[in-house]
Amino acid sequence: MSEEFGADFITISDENGNEFELELVGTIEVDGITYMAFFPAETEDTDIDLDDEENGMIILKAIEEDGEEIFATLDSDEEAERIYDLFMEQLFQDAEE
Repeated sequence: MSEEFGADFITISDENGNEFELELVGTIEVDGITYMAFFPAETEDTDIDLDDEENGMIILKAIEEDGEEIFATLDSDEEAERIYDLFMEQLFQDAEE
């Protein structure tokens, strides 16, 4: 992700239809699945599960449903921990470079 053009933001809706903005901090592909890490642009309560509540990082995966790409929460704590660790490795590696 290039810092040259500024941050990437998306607006998503939770299960109750509440919209909120997220800042994309990274994307990785694992086993053919694209995962994206976000930080909330604003702090507010939503029904989206925070995969790392202490740091506020939200990890979602891109899946195809009815021919459309949508974001979904992770299926298990094991998946969340594995993908979180990979994102942290990537972020620390990027910081070192």
